[in-house]
Amino acid sequence: MSDIAIRIENLGKKYRIGANQARYQTLRESLTSSFANLFKKGNGQHTEDNTIWALKDIDLEVKHGEVLGIIGRNGAGKSTLLKILARITKPTTGRVELNGRVGSLLEVGTGFHPELTGRENIYLSGAILGMHRQEINRKFDEIVDFSEIEKFLDTQVKHYSSGMYMRLAFAVAAHLEPEILLVDEVLAVGDAEFQKKCLGKMGDVAHEGRTVLFVSHNMAAIQNLSTSSILLNQGSILSKGKTNKIIDKYLSNLKSSDNSSMSLLTEGKRSGTGSVKLSGFRIENAKGIPIDFIQSGEEVNFVFLYQKADLSNEPLKNVDIGFSIHELSSSSPLFVLYSSYMGTSFQIRSGNGEIQCNLKTFPIAAGRYRLGARITINGIESDWPQMGIGHINVVESDFYGTGQIGFGSTAPLLISGKWSLEK
Repeated sequence: MSDIAIRIENLGKKYRIGANQARYQTLRESLTSSFANLFKKGNGQHTEDNTIWALKDIDLEVKHGEVLGIIGRNGAGKSTLLKILARITKPTTGRVELNGRVGSLLEVGTGFHPELTGRENIYLSGAILGMHRQEINRKFDEIVDFSEIEKFLDTQVKHYSSGMYMRLAFAVAAHLEPEILLVDEVLAVGDAEFQKKCLGKMGDVAHEGRTVLFVSHNMAAIQNLSTSSILLNQGSILSKGKTNKIIDKYLSNLKSSDNSSMSLLTEGKRSGTGSVKLSGFRIENAKGIPIDFIQSGEEVNFVFLYQKADLSNEPLKNVDIGFSIHELSSSSPLFVLYSSYMGTSFQIRSGNGEIQCNLKTFPIAAGRYRLGARITINGIESDWPQMGIGHINVVESDFYGTGQIGFGSTAPLLISGKWSLEK
């Protein structure tokens, strides 16, 4: 028996922009569409300009028992790849060979029949996987206990909330023992406790030797569950290798859409003398590479660009710069840090420059936050953009080094301490 669970050769998927891919057509509509397409081709109107390749030239082998993380920006082709493997979408080119029973947990709404109850959908899902009723019966109680929706088991799933639906869908996908499990953003729905429960179960599935393909924007989950990963970019595999190296490459390749290209000099609502103004900012990792996402707990550099109004070399002394981080829904900062707090002030001579603040352990949980900044000279405000200077995106990581994640729903700030029991 081959040790290859999934073999993909020259896989491609092309979509026509503006075409309704999902809608079924009547015979009359199909014939009309066919004649219209022939006419367009004859007049040179139907070109490649209105098509897009969601996937192109994908070659990949996944071994039995391998847990493969799939990483990439939105639109990179991650979900399309899993839909083809789950036989929801047909490829345009290439072939896929699957050696084993396939279970999938893709977006909410896929896989269950809305008119059937939760109980009926459990048996339907098992039958689709090729399981006998006796096999499903053996797993039934485990599925219901995990999903925690016993009270609604005989309710049609069309009446479920998205959280209830995902609980049952994950329980079914993880417990009916497919040889190959496809999971797409399982953590997108559900509370922190359910997310931890899902990750724990996925870890169990991986240790049982089943093949798992896992798509997520949660880098900590990818790192904890996947030994190897691929990085997709614009429908092609950019890189494949050990997960930690692929994550580093992914984060390094992210160009900051929020900050590095942003000019603050045009920001009108600001106060201060204007002797020195903030002209921009960027975020870098410990290696000095600009990034768009910060991982909780990682070392990070905040780099603030400034412009001195006076072009002479006359120095400005006692320049103090500070920044604050705010939740989007609050004007109160999570923390404020000025250089003077650390006993540091600056002397500025040249017209343009950068001031950097290094944080060894970034203490904020996953989320999107607003960044504020202010410059003073000898205690007098020089520049304060009152609407802030941009936003930062934080992704989850194993902050405490215990393999646990998902603490952001409890509180935004993460701190560590040593615990002991005194008798």
